[in-house]
Amino acid sequence: MNLPTPKRSSDFYQSLPKVDLHRHLEGSVRLSTLVEVRRSHSRPLPETGRLPDLVQVNPADEYTFENFLSKFQTLRQFYLSPEIIDRITRETIADAAADNVRYLELRFTPVALSRAENFALADVMDWVLAAARESEQQYRVKTRVIASVNRQESLELAAEVVRLAADRLGKGLVGLDLAGNEAQYSGLQFAGLFKEARQSGLHLTIHAGEWSGAETVRMAIEELEAERIGHGVRVLEDVETTHLAQERHIPFEVCPTSNFQSGVIPPHQLHPLPHMLARGLNVTIHTDDPSISKITLGNEYEYVCENLKLTLTSLYNRILAAASAAFLPVEEKYQLTLLSAKSW
Repeated sequence: MNLPTPKRSSDFYQSLPKVDLHRHLEGSVRLSTLVEVRRSHSRPLPETGRLPDLVQVNPADEYTFENFLSKFQTLRQFYLSPEIIDRITRETIADAAADNVRYLELRFTPVALSRAENFALADVMDWVLAAARESEQQYRVKTRVIASVNRQESLELAAEVVRLAADRLGKGLVGLDLAGNEAQYSGLQFAGLFKEARQSGLHLTIHAGEWSGAETVRMAIEELEAERIGHGVRVLEDVETTHLAQERHIPFEVCPTSNFQSGVIPPHQLHPLPHMLARGLNVTIHTDDPSISKITLGNEYEYVCENLKLTLTSLYNRILAAASAAFLPVEEKYQLTLLSAKSW
């Protein structure tokens, strides 16, 4: 008689060594920190009692991309000083360490962090990088930073971010991300700029195939020269695009909980991650916005194993795939892969 496999505890998944390549700083801010910021600043900010509904996805929320993105608009009101930006960066890395993340690529949007007080983009980038470097040592989480630009903002702003990011290569900043409202804004206008970024030495990851179909995945690969795809869960809608991604072994940064909460996957459906693996796609597993979604990477590992029935061997291979996809020099990537393998 075959007995059912006993359910593994959340503590088991929390204890596993992890690699997180897709975590947004702005989506990782502790709710308790926002409450403290509100109390210590005279500037009008949302009432403490309303904050959970405004900055986190809650059971009563409608799962749409509009609602998901609205959380970031509220969060933009809280970046009121260099000290706050320093604090949220440090706390994000501390939280990753508590979840046994061994390597973190933390992406942040300089324009978002600068808006509330009109900070210079260069200053914002330097504050985040300095906090990340110090926290890497303090919490022993190897950390690299990715600068993100939004589709819905101007090409001129994006060009400034790219220039500043290229100037900070070698200082902990390794790549560039295109994010934002994919449903209503094309990324094609950024093709020339991203080609320049790639030539400067910046790695490229592109949000695609999330709120728009497989055609945006193809565009990200062919026109924007993406090395990795953020989310990309709708790639299976087109056979040719699926084959292109499989042939080029493009890593997909899949964030299961976020994909439900942002309305990409209907609540009654299972996540397509197993189907992506079955089609030979290079799937990796990440958090996206852990504070907004109220999850950890351990929770995501638990979901894919306990709900989607990935075996531990499959999960292990996905973690190694993430290590191999890191925006690191070959030798550092090899050492990370070895560390991930030895930790099991």
